[in-house]
Parts: sequence; structure tokens; C-alpha cells
Amino acid sequence: MVSAMRVRIRFHISCVGLMLVLVALPACNNKVSAGDREKTVLDTQMGDATFYSRRFQGDRTASGSKFDNRRAVAAHGSYPFGTVARVTNLMNGRSVNVVIVDRGPYGKNRREGAIIDLSRTTAERLGILREGRAQVKVEVLTWGDDTYSREHSRP
Repeated sequence: MVSAMRVRIRFHISCVGLMLVLVALPACNNKVSAGDREKTVLDTQMGDATFYSRRFQGDRTASGSKFDNRRAVAAHGSYPFGTVARVTNLMNGRSVNVVIVDRGPYGKNRREGAIIDLSRTTAERLGILREGRAQVKVEVLTWGDDTYSREHSRP
């Protein structure tokens, strides 16, 4: 009777261990859940994020599109236009997917370590409006084709 009980206990411990491995294993890969499909993280950068001033609303971006502070868009120094990146605030864990439509950051922000400029809406979602900047992780989910927008192209 005692040996049967030990076998049962060992079996249950093994099952719990297997379940823990199955739960932890997905966290060990470089895939990010994106709805019903998974996307591989193609590139990762760490640094500071800042956000656009309101005065840029409606201006042309380097990609040729009109800047809209209400959309989830961003400026990056080297990623191709149209690149989709997940930006994660390292202090609070919040993440937002953005599309790269402009070049930047520039000036003091860049010299002080900023790697990405975010639209105001994106900065608000990430919780960085009050501080003005935050340490972030930028993960490329899809590379853009670096083409100019239709608004910018000539007939």
C-alpha cells in the first residue's frame, strides 16, 4: 500500500514538472504573439524613447506621409519606412506596435541616447508623457520596404 502511494505521488510530481516545462518553454524563444499568428523578432534595440511635439501635426514626414500624432507611428534613424516594431516601456511593461514613417530622433534627444521618437498617442499608451522619455526595447516584427507613401509619389 505504501509503495503504491509513493508511485502515485511520483506520478503527480512528474506531471506537475512536465506542465511547468510546457508552460515555460514558449518564453524561451524569440517569437511574439501577434493575434492568431506568431511573428519572429527580426531585430532588437534598447535605448530611450521620446515623443513628437504637437507642432509637427500635419507636417510631411521623411517617408512623404502626413504626420498624425493620433496614430501609432514613430521615427527611427535607420529602420526602413513601413517597418512594424513593438516598443516596450521597460519600467511598466506596456507595449505598442508602431509603423516607422520618419527619421529621427535628432539633436539633444539623440545625443542623450534616444533611439526612437514616438507619436503622442503612442507615448501616452506607453505611459511616458509625464517624464518625456523612457527606457524602451524596440523589436522589429516586420521589415518595411522603405518606399515613400502614395501621397508623396508623383504621377
